[in-house]
Amino acid sequence: MVYQGQIKNGVAVLDGGVTLPEGTVVRVEPVMQRSEPTLADRLRDVQGAAEGLPPDLAANHDHYLHGRPRK
Repeated sequence: MVYQGQIKNGVAVLDGGVTLPEGTVVRVEPVMQRSEPTLADRLRDVQGAAEGLPPDLAANHDHYLHGRPRK
C-alpha cells in the first residue's frame, strides 16, 4: 500500500489522518514538485478551440495526416 504525506517539523505526516503502528518500517521517497506548468496547463486556453474538423478525426488521423486508408 502507498501513502502520501508531507514532512512537518522533520516528521513524516501522512495525508488523511492515516496512522501506522509504532515500529512500522517505511520507505520515504521524495516526490519532486513541478516548478513550471505542465504542457496541458500551458495549452488550456486553446483546448477545444479547433472548429470544422472531421467527426472521425480521432479514429482516422493517419488517413488525414498521411493518406492511409480509413479504418
